Amino acid sequence: MTRDISIDTPDKRIYDEVKAKWDLIAKPIDGLGLMEDIVCRIAAISEDAELKSIYRSLLTILCADNGVVAEGVTQTGQQVTASVMEQMGRGASSVCRMAKVSGTDIQVYDIGVNTDAVYEGVDLRYKVGKGTRDLVREPAMSEAELERCIEAGIDIAARAKDAGYGLLAIGEMGIGNTTTSACVCAGLLGLDARTVTGRGAGLSDDGLKKKISVVQDAIDRYKLYDLPVTEVLRTVGGYDIAGLTGICIGAAISHIPVILDGFITETAALTAERLCPGVRDYLIASHSGREAGTVAIERELALEPVIHARLSLGEGTGAVMLIELIRQAMAVYSEVYGFDDIGMDGYIRY
Repeated sequence: MTRDISIDTPDKRIYDEVKAKWDLIAKPIDGLGLMEDIVCRIAAISEDAELKSIYRSLLTILCADNGVVAEGVTQTGQQVTASVMEQMGRGASSVCRMAKVSGTDIQVYDIGVNTDAVYEGVDLRYKVGKGTRDLVREPAMSEAELERCIEAGIDIAARAKDAGYGLLAIGEMGIGNTTTSACVCAGLLGLDARTVTGRGAGLSDDGLKKKISVVQDAIDRYKLYDLPVTEVLRTVGGYDIAGLTGICIGAAISHIPVILDGFITETAALTAERLCPGVRDYLIASHSGREAGTVAIERELALEPVIHARLSLGEGTGAVMLIELIRQAMAVYSEVYGFDDIGMDGYIRY
């Protein structure tokens, strides 16, 4: 990155104020567990104890292709990225149908899909290219491309804030991006390929072996453990991961909470935290997915996912599920009676 960014700490006073209100509601202390903490964190991040904007949610999906698909690390071909992106633009994909339930708006961006097609409902303003290069043969992207992706993400987050959204969920679509994420995760955390590499969208045992080999080769070829963060991302990452990294940074700048969705978005979150310490305070983990690297990232960022359902669909589906749970928690926070209303002494926090 070419500019210095400092990240503010969320407002602890507001966090405590909302936590105190939770304790006045007629229920056991911390009865809603992590959901109470998430509501407190959202208030502190947005600097709004009244949580006025929490009911306006946006899912931003970045779509991009990855040259490493040429190495046989996926079950399907690269053309699936454009096909699913088209369905997203039409509001017909899995996550689009789920988002309607929670009243979540969706923005779909082609940041680097290997197509010249223009699809209804798909925003092209941030498109960097038609897929990254094959990281087995050469670095995935140039410094200029990386910079454009990160700046695009920062701008997307700023636009979401300006539009009045109080929750920003992030998702992605890009065949091959669990491979690029495994490479970035391994490089940033100093882990071997087997520890961070999973089956993606259903690889066979032989396919998984091939994928692990590709990731380990990238670690060794580029000496990823020794590279600066930006070089790890540039060399073995993807346009989608880079753009999502920018969104995480931009959201922290703009004081808007980010709801993550599985391995790819968590990899971007890890990268963002390494580039701009303090970003982690603005991150909310929706679910712990099936990819091998998720546990390592969640431990590193001190993230505690809410949903444990073996999800692996991507697109932002886990993040949208959590938004619905937040709505349920807010129904209690906003409407339920207090101890005085039922003539009962309140619980004491010890």
